[in-house]
Amino acid sequence: MNEQMRADTAAYEQTIRSTLALAGTLRDDDWDRPTECPGWTVKDQVSHLVGVERDLLGDPSPPVELPDFEHLRNDFARYIEAAVHARRPVPGPRVAAELADALERRLAQLAGEDPDRVVMCPDGREGPYTRFMKFRAMDCWTHEQDIRRAVGRPGNLDAPAARCFWELLSRPLPRIVARAAKGAPGRSAAFTISGPPDFEVAVTVGDDGRGAWSDAPASPSARIAMDWETYVRLTAGRCGADDVAVRTEGDGDLAGGILATMGVTP
Repeated sequence: MNEQMRADTAAYEQTIRSTLALAGTLRDDDWDRPTECPGWTVKDQVSHLVGVERDLLGDPSPPVELPDFEHLRNDFARYIEAAVHARRPVPGPRVAAELADALERRLAQLAGEDPDRVVMCPDGREGPYTRFMKFRAMDCWTHEQDIRRAVGRPGNLDAPAARCFWELLSRPLPRIVARAAKGAPGRSAAFTISGPPDFEVAVTVGDDGRGAWSDAPASPSARIAMDWETYVRLTAGRCGADDVAVRTEGDGDLAGGILATMGVTP
């Protein structure tokens, strides 16, 4: 296991253990609280984590007859939902215990994994297993935060996996800015994300109409500021700009166009 694989695996482990610790404090009614993922409760979020990890372990999937839920809009969503629906009759603590077991088995599996083995990553691109684990850390952390918001117990926002989230889900920002600016060369946007973690970045549209990371201009076309949790919710598609507090200056149309298209998860 190389250094990067070790770091991403540690981030993945930390956020699942944090989720399990949180699950141990939940009351019976907490498990049924709705989350910002349409159609999913707190227990469904944990069931999803279990389903993915057991799939990666090669465990057989439980048989399930999946209803035609309104929130299932494509085959991938239906595939993901199967593991969730199969556990809807199962009490929350038992689902959490299943996740704890799956974690230990996955850690043993990962200890012998080739970090350079090429696999399909969740963004539809092939990459080394190290990159795949960065996605796993990011996804597990995102769902942990879904659970924490639903039960009103914030925490772990500055986890190692939060950095994985930033590294993976900030990459579309140049494309988002260019699209919102309609490819107009010289248009720019500066972002201030306050946490921790904190990020100060800027994007400028080049002569080719494409956005690229840049030094913050003295007078960007638009300035956008928000806290880290708001950035996470917007980028993960958990809410819209009208649902959160975001501060903008400068070109309102450009800022509005960026905020309206920040959701990049499927």
